[in-house]
Amino acid sequence: MNATPDRSLLGWFRFLFSRVLFPGQPDVNTGVRRGPLLIVLLLPAAILYPTLGFHLLEPDEGRYAQIPKEMLAHHSWVVPTLQGEPYLDKPPLMYWLVALSYRAFGVSPESARLVPAVCVHLTILAVYLIGRRSLGERAAFWAALLLSVAPGFVCVARLLLLDGLLTLCVTMSVLCGFEAVRTGWLKPAWWIAAAVASGLGFLTKGPISEVLLFVPLWAFGFLTRRDDGGRTKEESETTPSMPARRASFIVHPLWYVLFFAIVVAVNVPWYVAIYREQPQFLGHFFWQHNVMRFLQPFDHLQPIWFYGPILIAGLLPGTILLVAYLYQLLRGGSEVAATRSLAGGFWLLTGLWCVFFFSCSGSKLPTYILPAYPFLCLAVGEFIARTRWNGAISTRAMIGVMAALVLFLHHYAMPWYAQERSPYGRPELVERFVDNPDTTVLCFPRNCDSLAFYKDRSDMHNVRTRDVNQMFVDCHHRPKTVILFTHYESLEGLRQILPPSLEIVETVTLKRKNGNPVLDKLFGSTPWGLCDVAVVVPKNLPAGAE
Repeated sequence: MNATPDRSLLGWFRFLFSRVLFPGQPDVNTGVRRGPLLIVLLLPAAILYPTLGFHLLEPDEGRYAQIPKEMLAHHSWVVPTLQGEPYLDKPPLMYWLVALSYRAFGVSPESARLVPAVCVHLTILAVYLIGRRSLGERAAFWAALLLSVAPGFVCVARLLLLDGLLTLCVTMSVLCGFEAVRTGWLKPAWWIAAAVASGLGFLTKGPISEVLLFVPLWAFGFLTRRDDGGRTKEESETTPSMPARRASFIVHPLWYVLFFAIVVAVNVPWYVAIYREQPQFLGHFFWQHNVMRFLQPFDHLQPIWFYGPILIAGLLPGTILLVAYLYQLLRGGSEVAATRSLAGGFWLLTGLWCVFFFSCSGSKLPTYILPAYPFLCLAVGEFIARTRWNGAISTRAMIGVMAALVLFLHHYAMPWYAQERSPYGRPELVERFVDNPDTTVLCFPRNCDSLAFYKDRSDMHNVRTRDVNQMFVDCHHRPKTVILFTHYESLEGLRQILPPSLEIVETVTLKRKNGNPVLDKLFGSTPWGLCDVAVVVPKNLPAGAE
């Protein structure tokens, strides 16, 4: 006998989500087809792998190439270092993987970027191979295609950043977590796989992977819970592809204990080791770089709508199809509503949660939103597969045009842009200043790590503005000091405060002369991370100074 319908506001939300917006059943055809699998293997490979050797971009790529290089050179696998100093901003999984790539293929930008490129490819494959279980094969294939050509995903996530690896971990965790509970009866193997992926995400960038998994999973379980108890076990066994009505609410608390025990097991060896070596790391990382950066940001301040334009451009051509999908969703109608399954609703909910969560953070960068792309593509993939867009020439044309554009960006535009913006883009200007390992090279006021990477140096220390007086003192005891100025006005500012006992005997500027203001704004009037080079010498070198 059915229970009395829930007429509360919360009950209305459940009714709206599961009976009005997403009342349909997913496609039961989940078998892998050879042709689509080959496309998902070959198209991303053609986009991602051929052009990984372009110049490192400052500041992030230079930093994340240099840290694993120092880790490998000094055999320091516990404490990451940058220019010989502990670098405690992030956990080490990305550094470990890049260092292993260096060991296997040699130290180069190609081997460094191979790690995020493989992460992007594995994310696309996971969307297809695991996503098909909840949505059907055709929907998952469209989702993987959209993800393969989305410029905001493939062009950005393959850069040497932490976000490509984090996106893979989050995607695997959510895909496996939903697969574990979507039938209403927990599948232990999928649950454990979700926990391992979540633990690796924690080891990449902290607890963000758990936040992006459990909030949409619990919300989905709440929205699909029925007062009559949902499906019976017999219904689940006879129609296993049908998504759960109770989702995570049927998970026993002991399974959550196991989940977090696995996350702890993956992370605790390194966290214990780093605490023994650098006790300040835990407070610095968890409080400063997670809690405070979210609640009271100290950098990357952006408005709440910051990710709107980024998604509009970055998800193309999926943006056009997402608008059509949302229009259909709001228009209503029982016939079109029957094409939308609860699983598709979950992927839309998860993608929107990612966007909402990062929009609420005061500290924002375009790369933070990368985990939303796979889930939004899964939702749009079901829309394409079950509507007229599936057979439309325009769908294939949009994907083909975007694939050609992304190939152009990767093969021509990005290498050119990277050379223009790299501190090592014109090596003849800077090599002679940094080639001699006996010459002290300082970076003021920020690091220039890509130049250190190319010149095989780990002693190009950074001098902050607050330490400039000590820098002047040290310059008196060296025959010469090379200073790399990483801000546009830094050289002129230093000229004004340089003590009379020091003098600048040579300068080189990397600033473009007589540049077009529009192009300067778009491409920069100087390389990223290096504006000027100066040689400072003491006027009267103390006796015995070297």
